Amino acid sequence: MELKEHPLLYPEALLGTKHDKLSSWDVVYSLNMATACSTIGSSHTYLQVCRQASDFLKGMWAVVNVVLVFRYTRVRTISSRIARLIATCVSFSLCLPYLLIFPFTPVGLAALLGICTLIMGVLGRRDDIVTTGITTAVVMVVAAMSAQTAWQQPLLRLVDTVVGIALGVAFKWIGSYLFYLGERRYDRSS
Repeated sequence: MELKEHPLLYPEALLGTKHDKLSSWDVVYSLNMATACSTIGSSHTYLQVCRQASDFLKGMWAVVNVVLVFRYTRVRTISSRIARLIATCVSFSLCLPYLLIFPFTPVGLAALLGICTLIMGVLGRRDDIVTTGITTAVVMVVAAMSAQTAWQQPLLRLVDTVVGIALGVAFKWIGSYLFYLGERRYDRSS
């Protein structure tokens, strides 16, 4: 395979093509994602001193963010990372002030979801409305389950999101790079 046709360097070569068989990249990609998720989930959940529900939530939210940013190509991974961070920041900027003033209510959640939708529309990020809504719903429902520390939930989910995004992107890039090196070594020996 010529360098200019390499799918990791030129992901548009993959677009519109039909793959009937799994490629070696498909296998590496799935192993890379599984490794990233298990590493992040383990470090956030099982290595905690106390195993409370909130510790499992940290691990789950970090893993969710790995899955959300882990894309087939490095370019799409970076794009999804930016989208995920924007969605989280919009949700954070609405949930924190709300929870500092009011307790969780279903009406409050609905109002925040409506405001998030409008803000994402104004920002021209309509494709990210769903992600912002999911983030807001998770923050608010977890805040309802821990009413005494409800205002902390946006901060905690922001940290978990940043950790998940950073580690997801790092694992993706390292996996892609190692695969690329292996492919180059294989091509040279052939």
